[in-house]
Amino acid sequence: MQEQSNYNEESIKTLEWQEHIRRRPGMYIGKLGDGSQADDGIYVLLKEVIDNSIDEFMMGNGKKIEINVSDEEVSIRDFGRGIPLGKLVDVASKMNTGAKYDSKVFKKSVGLNGVGIKAVNALSESFIIRSIRDGEVKEVEFSAGIKKREEKVVPTDEENGTHVLFRPDLSIFKPYHYINDYVSSMLKNYTFLNAGLTILFNGERYYSRNGLLDLLHETMDSDPIYPVIHLKGEDIEVAITHGNQYGEDYYSFVNGQHTTQGGTHLQAFKEAVVKTIRDFYKKDFDASDIRASIIAAVSIKVEEPVFESQTKTKLGSKDIGPSGPSVRYFVTNFVQTELDNYLHKNSESAEVILRRIQESERERKAISGIKKLAKQRAKKVSLHNKKLRDCRIHYDSKNDRKNESSIFITEGDSASGSITKSRDVNTQAVFSLRGKPLNSYGLTKKVVYENEEFNLLQAALNIEEGLDELRYNKVIIATDADVDGMHIRLLLLTFFLQFFPELIKKGHVYIFQTPLFRVRNKRKTYYCYSEEERLAAVKKVGANAEITRFKGLGEISPDEFSVFIGPEIRLEPVTIHKGDSIKQVLEFYMGKNTPERQEFIIENLHVEKDEV
Repeated sequence: MQEQSNYNEESIKTLEWQEHIRRRPGMYIGKLGDGSQADDGIYVLLKEVIDNSIDEFMMGNGKKIEINVSDEEVSIRDFGRGIPLGKLVDVASKMNTGAKYDSKVFKKSVGLNGVGIKAVNALSESFIIRSIRDGEVKEVEFSAGIKKREEKVVPTDEENGTHVLFRPDLSIFKPYHYINDYVSSMLKNYTFLNAGLTILFNGERYYSRNGLLDLLHETMDSDPIYPVIHLKGEDIEVAITHGNQYGEDYYSFVNGQHTTQGGTHLQAFKEAVVKTIRDFYKKDFDASDIRASIIAAVSIKVEEPVFESQTKTKLGSKDIGPSGPSVRYFVTNFVQTELDNYLHKNSESAEVILRRIQESERERKAISGIKKLAKQRAKKVSLHNKKLRDCRIHYDSKNDRKNESSIFITEGDSASGSITKSRDVNTQAVFSLRGKPLNSYGLTKKVVYENEEFNLLQAALNIEEGLDELRYNKVIIATDADVDGMHIRLLLLTFFLQFFPELIKKGHVYIFQTPLFRVRNKRKTYYCYSEEERLAAVKKVGANAEITRFKGLGEISPDEFSVFIGPEIRLEPVTIHKGDSIKQVLEFYMGKNTPERQEFIIENLHVEKDEV
């Protein structure tokens, strides 16, 4: 007979605030991660502290924020009013404590629940907070949310403000690395949304005078086909234009917070643009033709915003405020009125928009037949047989607690077979390419449906209609570390950049890093990803070291693959630097300058030329 566990008063436990955060960090900062994705926890910690400084600026206090980020320590210094010194400990370590409950002090702020900075405190092995206020300064130090040191108030000649220094706790986080591109993108967005704010990031100055207009010009990799439409009202700002790229690009914000998953405001904005365009031209255009190649940003301010999680990536609010209109009505009314006025006053832009819609309509109709046949072919081919070894759990872009599913894109049966045998069948899928993909540079989207490999890859990822139904959070290109492998990698990146650039822009594409060497003796094995790591491993193993040089993925056994694709997997995110022109990048890599391109690829492979 099974023994029953005792359920009594002793079974009921109350966790201290910091212990609860440390046991359930996902409730407060989403996924932990290692810094390879823009929404990993180490960036959320950074954002939670900066949000407080931004709220100070929004209330008219302090026009500069100094931020220094390294893997050893993060430092954020604002020049706002400074936290009242007598409440410094409470603000950093007591849940649901803060000034933002007083709407007169912080009317339209981001952080309303008094949790953010406490989560940073609890998840940091070192957390120091200093407040400078009216000629006095107080400093308190914590570790894992436990107070370790509290200094007395002393005089100072420093400017008012708050200074936070923290170091994420490695007992909670994986070994992590801050990627400056991710931090830079976040900070630039703060300046676009807060015109007049200066942010100094590791000594580099970010500043915006024209808000969302600057954001779009910074984001676009080529000139728009008509001048950016920039509309501003009370508590709302939008910027809209069209380019020549495939897909749709949107940037949405609430109270200065980048809502990467959109929400009620973005949905209302997209619908309002379609309705306004249809009404203006008095024609029932297909919504996809109106929005094809659109690049737009929308920012609104809401009293007491309701986000769908602590990480504040999706707005759930239905109303602007307790006594205000619905978000949908507010956004729709503004866009319909102001965009319609603009189109009537700017006939040249209106004509360009009409031609762009008509071009999209013609292209859509031209490939509709091919598209239908391609879908039928994709269904007939058993994606779950040789091409795709699927996983059981898939990514859900609409869920803040996203499933960490990934897909490895490999070339050749031996490599895909090894990964398939050693993968986690719950979260890791494998897609096998047959030979080198087609160079799609300069081709139209018809090739996505005409080429069987591309058609099946698109179907496997489920990205035909955009990223809303993307099945894998990480799309991992796994090719050999030689010239042929690099070429396959470039061909795949060309395909994504040409037809699905948002897949890369949203941080879903990675390069799989595989070891170049195995160094071992009878007791210990080291896998080395560089010559430096090989030399270090040889020193550790000693004179009897057995050294193997891996020439390709097919040479690595399934047992060894399980080491490389497990928790210690090394991935290099594929990022597009703001200001990079996708067209120019593709032209260089995949255009007709073949000798120059081949020389560049070979020089930048970092492949060992000599056998070991």
